[in-house]
Amino acid sequence: MSTQHGYLVLADISGYTSYLAGVELDHAHEILTDLLTAIVTRFKTVLTISKLEGDAVFAYAPKAKVPRGETLLELVESTYMAFHDRIQSSHRHTTCQCRACQGMSTLDLKFFIHHGDYIVQEITGIRELVGSDVNLAHRLMKNHLAEATGWKAYVMVTEKGLDHLGVRPEGGHTQIETYEHLGDINTLSFNLRERYEQSMSMRRVMVEPQRASLTSQHLYPVPPPVVWDWLNDPVKRAQYTYQQGLKFTEVLKPGGRRGVGGKTHCFHGKDVAMEETVLDWKPFDYLTVQQVFSGFVMRMTCQLESVDDGTRMTMYIDGESPAPGPFKRPFFKLFVTRVFPMDKLMENMGRCIAEAVAQEKHNEMAAGEAA
Repeated sequence: MSTQHGYLVLADISGYTSYLAGVELDHAHEILTDLLTAIVTRFKTVLTISKLEGDAVFAYAPKAKVPRGETLLELVESTYMAFHDRIQSSHRHTTCQCRACQGMSTLDLKFFIHHGDYIVQEITGIRELVGSDVNLAHRLMKNHLAEATGWKAYVMVTEKGLDHLGVRPEGGHTQIETYEHLGDINTLSFNLRERYEQSMSMRRVMVEPQRASLTSQHLYPVPPPVVWDWLNDPVKRAQYTYQQGLKFTEVLKPGGRRGVGGKTHCFHGKDVAMEETVLDWKPFDYLTVQQVFSGFVMRMTCQLESVDDGTRMTMYIDGESPAPGPFKRPFFKLFVTRVFPMDKLMENMGRCIAEAVAQEKHNEMAAGEAA
């Protein structure tokens, strides 16, 4: 039982206690099971589920499992969207008039993220996390954020959590929570309902299949969040590009995070080889970017789908070349299939992912033998 270090994450369904007090228990239980399933399904692609705690899910991940901190924030937002979509869909399609089914739209979701030490304790086959930081993560569920902001759906991150995430998003609410034996805890929180509504109101930007100059599919033996990281992490992207010495640098992060409007430059030596702009994105589902280099303008949509063997990525590419008039599209198609074959680039990414998976398994075996 050695001390480990990593992220401690809680998802807590808001309003469930008051909801349960005035509704039919059997239907309420079915609804809770459905919502918890939606949370766990998303969580387990990145985190290890520790246990279900009534109307909450407690999970964790060693820091090495989440090298790009933004992935954790994207996971929270993706989980919230799945949770909210599940409620909206169930409410629209139910024909049951009981109080439980008609009142499910009053439920919402909160998240808490902390980073610290823990021990995985096993007693009579039951595994449980213990430690002061585990206690703190749970104590965060009792806070004064709703009193200060009126928010029902939010993510609260501790100062230690932010330090390890390596990103400080703009527009959050800072607040100090005080707990007996734990002292003052600095937190930064974000309104998830507001972010959800913004996402729903945005115009969807995608390369339509019928317009694509190139369409291809690739299967990767890892869940969508891992593929998402390889598509977005500048360090990982440099590993599967054609030329050595390429460096991807994020030069614009709207709101302090990568997202719509974000820009990345690809450098080779002192020159800018490519400028990339995010046109649309829905973490772990799809990404649309525009890349400009050497007079070529390329728009690419990558759609991710979870399958039994891992993730199926479908790529749609369109754009134009600097060639005159009617030769713009034919020359562009030649470029992305022969000169700079994007299909081959995604195959390179697959090899890098496979090597990373093999290395991770090797490290786990070595750690097990050492223990």
